[in-house]
Amino acid sequence: MFNVESYTDNLEKNYQLVIKQLQALIEDEDDQIANLANASALLNQFLDDTNWVGFYLYKNDQLILGPFQGLPACVTIAIGKGVCGTAAKQRKTVRVADVHQFPGHIACDAASQSEIVVPMIKDGQLIGVLDIDSPNKDRFTDVDETYLEQFVETLVNYI
Repeated sequence: MFNVESYTDNLEKNYQLVIKQLQALIEDEDDQIANLANASALLNQFLDDTNWVGFYLYKNDQLILGPFQGLPACVTIAIGKGVCGTAAKQRKTVRVADVHQFPGHIACDAASQSEIVVPMIKDGQLIGVLDIDSPNKDRFTDVDETYLEQFVETLVNYI
């Protein structure tokens, strides 16, 4: 029988471990692109049922594609457009169970069904977003949201 509590406990422990792995990867490196590249690779390896993991960086009043793992993606996203642009504008995490129900969703990969976007804020300024897509509907949970926000907070401290 599936035990939700046990699953959640294990998931939380795994996220805590991946955040420690992130710190070990980036604590002695000050290059932003190198750190974002390693962070996207680490999450891509760690997360199940995802088809795109990466970053969009805030530049010239828009989001510009940064380091990622997955199929080629949209290069620019306007602030307020799609899930990434909405998260950037609102400066809060946006979790979408079914991207086809999200008004203005930008489909870079037709296989994507759900998405979570976590804004990256440093010293009160938007620096970008972490974007993760899944080929499964309703892939991302409250636990994912909580720990992905912690992951981004840790990463932002080093970039």
